Amino acid sequence: MTATRFLDAAPVPFWLDDPRRPQPREAHHGVGHADLVVVGGGFTGLWAALRALERDPGRRVVLLEADRLASSASGRNGGFCVASITHGDANGRARWPAEMPLLRRLGDQSFAELLDSIDRHGIDCDLEATGELTVAVAPWQADELAAESAELDAAGVAHTFLDEDAIGAEIASPLACAGILEEHGAVMVNPAKLAWGLADAIEQLGGVIHERSPVRDIDRRGSTIVVATSDGTLAARQVVVATAAFPALVKRTAGRVVPVYDYVLMTEPLDRDELESIGWRHRRGIGDGGNQFHYLRLTTDDRILFGGYEAVYRFNQKVDPRFDQDPAIFATLEQHFDAMFPTLAGVRFSHRWGGAIDTSTRFAASTTLSHRGQVATVNGFTGLGVGASRFFASTALDLLDGLDTEATRLEMITRAPVPFPPEPIRFLGIEATRRAIAAADANEGRRGPWLQLLDRLGLGFDS
Repeated sequence: MTATRFLDAAPVPFWLDDPRRPQPREAHHGVGHADLVVVGGGFTGLWAALRALERDPGRRVVLLEADRLASSASGRNGGFCVASITHGDANGRARWPAEMPLLRRLGDQSFAELLDSIDRHGIDCDLEATGELTVAVAPWQADELAAESAELDAAGVAHTFLDEDAIGAEIASPLACAGILEEHGAVMVNPAKLAWGLADAIEQLGGVIHERSPVRDIDRRGSTIVVATSDGTLAARQVVVATAAFPALVKRTAGRVVPVYDYVLMTEPLDRDELESIGWRHRRGIGDGGNQFHYLRLTTDDRILFGGYEAVYRFNQKVDPRFDQDPAIFATLEQHFDAMFPTLAGVRFSHRWGGAIDTSTRFAASTTLSHRGQVATVNGFTGLGVGASRFFASTALDLLDGLDTEATRLEMITRAPVPFPPEPIRFLGIEATRRAIAAADANEGRRGPWLQLLDRLGLGFDS
């Protein structure tokens, strides 16, 4: 069957297509000053501003956003908010094995504090404490999940391995043949509403937010950092840069991330019979077990968000709105959706969208100091930043204040990720990796020589 149902879908993120979206805040004009300037109105920037005000209520904090709050990655993701700060336990074990007990504890602590902040500030973000389910959709994936379950058991990580019979109680799909359920450490949220709620909390504590205020330059003049926007300047003692996949404002962070494009379909609301046919009674957030993986979840009005699989990088790619729509990838996602849920083959899609993810060679984020310790840059989340952004924002503030903490001593903080090579090597390397990943999925997960080499070098790239 030809995939065409997506053609009638609105080409905008579902979360931002909301009449409750706040009106734009005033842009920054003229000359100003602040104790802390935060560049970027996504989750990292919002958490940095809020945490700074909570720590020091007298601090003058100004946040600058080039477009609208959450207009980029923070407003168009799947809304999976998880405790991991290492982009999953397996990625953390592969890169920082000696520190994993501490990394798990710090991630759990930050996650608990995130939930407390949402409650304390009265943020309505449609939070559902559903937990997260990884589903094997091929026999080789079931074997890999069984091996991962053994690793989690050895590390004392709470989870449940679900065999072919048990997985049916979670999701009714002909593809599902096993799973790992983690009931704690994962909640589902409406990411746009979470961002808007954080912005309200910042302003209630005295912070100032300017939208449509792109930053052109950051320069140190004496003991002051001068942040130049399109229409003015701000002099500050400290700066947090949280611009994700956009071009680097700080030279030493250039090449640390590349913008890789991810795409999503959202269905119309399902009726009772349609929901019954897929048995998704516990409403878990779901990711499948492929190297090219899908992620899916239910919204509060019972739509299915279905995204992932392809991670697209184009030669010398920059962040550009013209890449936000890709009919070929939407057609592939529609076909995969129908294979996952054949009883929903007639369900229409209401929204389709895509956008750039700030991908690093180690998948997890990094925090880099520059300008003699007065500027901290955070980026590289690789798609799991909804929860981890709070930890890295707080750690950036620790570094700026010269604090010696468990977080600032972490290897993931003290050692920068390996940068991507320049073009054309970058494009050729990423393309080779994408093809190798697809080949591994087609060959029962067996990783060929190229992927084995990247594993040995501690580098990575997946969907």
